Amino acid sequence: MTENSFGRSSALCQMGIHKAHARRPTEKTTKKKTDIQTSFHGYKEKNRFIAAQGPKQETVADFWRMIWEQKSATIVMLTNLKERKEDKCDQYWPDQGCWMYGNVRVAVEDFTVLVDYTIRKFCVQYQTSEGSKAPRLITQLHFTSWPDFGVPFTPIGMLKFLKKVKTVNPSFAGPIVVHCSAGVGRTGTFIVIDAMIDMMHAEQKVDVFALVSRIREQRSQLVQTDMQYSFIYQALLEYYLYGDTELDVSSLEGHLQKLHNTLAPFDRVGLEEEFKKLTNVRIMKENMRIGNLPANMKKNRVLQIIPYDFNRVILSMKRGQENTDYINASFIDGYRQKDYFIATQGPLSQTVDDFWRMVWEWKSHSIVMLTELQEREQDKCFQYWPSEGSVTHGDWTVEIKGDVRCDTCSVRDFMLSFSPEKQTRLVRQFHFHGWPEIGIPADGKGMIDIIAAVQKQQQQSGNHPIIVHCSAGAGRTGTFVALSNILERVKAEGLLDVFQTVKSLRMQRPHMVQTLEQYDFCYRVVQDFVDIFSDYANFK
Repeated sequence: MTENSFGRSSALCQMGIHKAHARRPTEKTTKKKTDIQTSFHGYKEKNRFIAAQGPKQETVADFWRMIWEQKSATIVMLTNLKERKEDKCDQYWPDQGCWMYGNVRVAVEDFTVLVDYTIRKFCVQYQTSEGSKAPRLITQLHFTSWPDFGVPFTPIGMLKFLKKVKTVNPSFAGPIVVHCSAGVGRTGTFIVIDAMIDMMHAEQKVDVFALVSRIREQRSQLVQTDMQYSFIYQALLEYYLYGDTELDVSSLEGHLQKLHNTLAPFDRVGLEEEFKKLTNVRIMKENMRIGNLPANMKKNRVLQIIPYDFNRVILSMKRGQENTDYINASFIDGYRQKDYFIATQGPLSQTVDDFWRMVWEWKSHSIVMLTELQEREQDKCFQYWPSEGSVTHGDWTVEIKGDVRCDTCSVRDFMLSFSPEKQTRLVRQFHFHGWPEIGIPADGKGMIDIIAAVQKQQQQSGNHPIIVHCSAGAGRTGTFVALSNILERVKAEGLLDVFQTVKSLRMQRPHMVQTLEQYDFCYRVVQDFVDIFSDYANFK
């Protein structure tokens, strides 16, 4: 959604023009209106938070009145509207236009959807018999990756979200309103993490037990489960070990000089130290059970690079054949969308059918190939497409419709046909030629160009998963995915975090961004991108 002007929505509010609300509230007088909320201090700041339940249909007007009266400028939402088919919170904002909630008029200004959270901006006005009060801008940050009664898979997204909350909330505003569904479990966990990070900075220590005990005296059951209590420590340990590694693009050049500033010209002590922390990310071999089954072992090109069970790509099981749902491929999150990429190995001769089955079943229209078929006289990928005409693999026929060679990339168009249902689909392959198995591309521009070309293709074909492969589906594949996510964030926010981006990838698939040289290349490409586009993108 493009940015709307604050004045335009305010004018719409004042004129009383409002569009249909997707979930229009109706008045119910039979139920008692109860909107439970409690004020909490932060680490040193008095009344920093209001912990509230997620509004019910009959309490939405009270919720907005509370926000207005308390002069709050920021809402932190930690639940989804529905979870496990249960209603967890009423939608207390309009999808578009304006809506009245009691005496409070709420208009949608803008929204941004990211992989772990959504940011919504509202123009809010209080109506009285004497007229309208001056409008206020309220920002809602909605964390969408926190399961009810569970915890996020990793604290990385939550820590990034928490930093965004701190950045967005104005210093002059009233308390930050935090709610989940009941306003205790996830709400309490968020408040404790925030306070403990502040305590860590001020006193170089934390006391989670004391704080949880104290806030539970103010509101029962805050931090509701042992998993949530444990997650607080996971988040604090993550922050303690790695700190805040986010950079503004304007400080990238200085950061790179620090990383590379050593006596010997090719010495990379600072960079090596940063990369070494990544190698401490534990490979969870206990979560590779499916890929290590005897029937699936022969489908893996490299035995050290096997997908985790929790995010592996699952194929439909062939009738009467066991273990036919496996392929060495992992779903990987994008910048804005979960499971936006599929990281996979270059197909083997015995897995080509499965490769095209994956392309078809997951409706992919884009394939990125980062290896040659042979490198250093070794087979690295089976040629899964015809040089001319068509070829059949199982139920799928692949016909080549176009093959255009650019400086560092071949773009091939395939017509993929599924014979049982006589259906067809156009698939485009981007084959990058400038990346040796050992080493990195000569410059970053070719990588910037192919990422842009793939994104354009995605916009035209519906944003289904992008299939990315090199030979084993880790080093070059991980670097491409990392750069895609990093550059998209740079364009959207002017921020980057190479370290945490790569760390997150390594938690989703082993050995993503495999070498120090590939890690350094991520930084170099971002610097190239900023240098190319900074003149008109206001990065500096």
